[in-house]
Amino acid sequence: MMPVRKRVRNASVPIASMLGAIAAGTWSTNAVANQPVPWQTGLQDAASPVMENITGFWDLLFWLCVVIASFVLILLVICMVRFNAKANPVPSKTTHNTFIEVAWTVVPILLLVVIAIPSFRYLYYSDKAVDAEMTIKALGYQWYWGYEYPDHGNLTFEATMKETKDLAEGELRLLTTDELLVVPVDTKIRLLVTGMDVIHAWAMPAFGVKLDAVPGRINETWFQVNKPGTYYGQCSELCGSRHGFMPIMVKAVSKDDFAAWVEQAKKKYASAKANPVSVAQAALPAPAN
Repeated sequence: MMPVRKRVRNASVPIASMLGAIAAGTWSTNAVANQPVPWQTGLQDAASPVMENITGFWDLLFWLCVVIASFVLILLVICMVRFNAKANPVPSKTTHNTFIEVAWTVVPILLLVVIAIPSFRYLYYSDKAVDAEMTIKALGYQWYWGYEYPDHGNLTFEATMKETKDLAEGELRLLTTDELLVVPVDTKIRLLVTGMDVIHAWAMPAFGVKLDAVPGRINETWFQVNKPGTYYGQCSELCGSRHGFMPIMVKAVSKDDFAAWVEQAKKKYASAKANPVSVAQAALPAPAN
């Protein structure tokens, strides 16, 4: 899962200062309000159990790669120093070494097993919601997202990107939407996703979610936000000319604040479609004539 990136606003930051901060251990990739930050080098802060697992798995893979790359580099240096034509004018005619051949077969297999065990565990963990407390439906359009809350009076609304001229102070360009997907914290939420025209992808880096929205199909995943805040994502599928202008903005609030928002939203969106088409209905193919 690739995190969304914001245009670096201050390109004059000295490289030496950045490297010095990293060396001193003071460099932080923590995102303010869970958003991308200039010079960010790592993943966004995890805001869900799924993303916490993904981050831990990423750390494991990173250090495995460091060990493997270091080992290969050491072997290359040894070969260049000890077995060049000057240091070794009479080359060895050895063609086989049973121990080495067994080792370079068994060790990669063991490494793959070490990688596969947590990989499959996290894959199934993030697949479907078990005992979900509420459901949200996300519908991908060219080029915006529609949302439904079937457990809360079937609230329906659409969220489109705010144009630069309409942004208020502090709002993020290309990531702010006119309507917010509001969710309660500490609540297991089932997310159903489908596409209404072409293939889209609902991606939220802080939640560890990246799910394709495929026309005629409903894909399912889940998330549980651990802390209140504003979270940003984007469509992560090439869905047309305005693919880069299809952001996702989620506001996580307390359960009491969410209940209050639902009551307000019922009035605000009352003028929406009287009989909104549900994801389940919209995803079904048209009957044959």
